[in-house]
Amino acid sequence: TAATALNAPVIKFEGDVFDFGKINPGDKVTHQYKFVNKGQSPLIITDSYASCGCTKPEWPHTPIKPGASGVINVTFDSAGKSGLQDKQITVVANTVPANTVVHLIGEVLEPKK
Repeated sequence: TAATALNAPVIKFEGDVFDFGKINPGDKVTHQYKFVNKGQSPLIITDSYASCGCTKPEWPHTPIKPGASGVINVTFDSAGKSGLQDKQITVVANTVPANTVVHLIGEVLEPKK
């Protein structure tokens, strides 16, 4: 497996935590997690999912060549949420290990009375 790990693609995110700050309930936040394939073979993302159904990731479905970059778009819908948020977005790819996690954090303010 060592040789596999050496030749494997490596997903390197520009930032693996995005803080959207304070938003009002019902607001939607979209963020682009930019990444580069720092490995030596094409990066293939097979899945991406979030810790909550309120958060939807979209990822490239074509291989990312070594040295090339890509984007995972994540949209968080704050409807029905309040308080501090930490949504984990798991990216499943042909990397070693297979799962990489990024975070979307921030605070949903209390509804205005």
